[in-house]
Amino acid sequence: MTTPTPRYVFGPVPSRRLGRSLGVDLVPLKTCTYDCIYCQLGRTTNKTVERKPYVPIDEVLTEVKSILSAGCRPDYITLSGSGEPTLHSGLGEVVRGIKWLTNVPLAVLTNGALLPEPEVRQALAEADVVLPSLDAGDEAVFRYVNRPHSSLLFERVVEGLEAFGREYGGQVWLEVFLLDGVTAIEGAAEKIAQLVREINPTRVQLNTIARPPSEDYAFAVPARTMNRLCPLFGRDAEVIADYGGTHQRTDFAARREDVLGLLRRRPCTLQDISSGLGLHRSEALKMVEDLTRQGLVIARKVGNAVFFTCTQGLRDA
Repeated sequence: MTTPTPRYVFGPVPSRRLGRSLGVDLVPLKTCTYDCIYCQLGRTTNKTVERKPYVPIDEVLTEVKSILSAGCRPDYITLSGSGEPTLHSGLGEVVRGIKWLTNVPLAVLTNGALLPEPEVRQALAEADVVLPSLDAGDEAVFRYVNRPHSSLLFERVVEGLEAFGREYGGQVWLEVFLLDGVTAIEGAAEKIAQLVREINPTRVQLNTIARPPSEDYAFAVPARTMNRLCPLFGRDAEVIADYGGTHQRTDFAARREDVLGLLRRRPCTLQDISSGLGLHRSEALKMVEDLTRQGLVIARKVGNAVFFTCTQGLRDA
């Protein structure tokens, strides 16, 4: 009797921030409060601020328990994946349920848009690490980069980040996602840095584009610029953008070879790779990113779709 493929839990996958991360999806693909121009998962198809039970909590916890019982020992269990996890109205129950199942640290990746709501901040209270984001220094840039739901105001989002920082007892690792020509300009970066000082997170992690973005006009920031801007964000700031490739762990090698084998036969979209190999979309992203960093795969945009294919040298081999 075969074990059914998990629907809500994926990985572990290699994470630049969290090591070997077991992902947990709490919302359907691209259900989000934002539609960020840099998102590697594509355009948001359900932009919403409605919190509801998008996926069944009991099934999520059963899958987590099953995978851990099979001997999986990740560095973190991470609520992340296909959309914004704080949109799930049972978030607090999921956090408590996972903490009851295991002593593996629990992290939550969030864009922070719903942190102004006290019930969301309370739902996150028992997580070990919360990783929110701040990509803009004012309302205009917020609208341009994050393309938020119409009900969201930048000032309120920042207030929510500040309130969470005051109330939360765990670690807050704030991601600042910089874009070339937009926020990687000293004046724009300084605006964000001023807000970061008010939020006062445990860590500040500077990031930029590493995979094909949602929009062609979103550009990665060169390493030298990231390193030059980093001191603006304080002594606890670090550049986490992956310029050299960090996903070289041997336990992911077999899955990378599966992806490579598929792309040897024909160009594929991320969805093609995911469905063809039975990988979660986030797992497929990690594999493609690693192969791209090695120069074995290139991405080409055709219309609104991104196709991945092997490089000429590999096809000739």
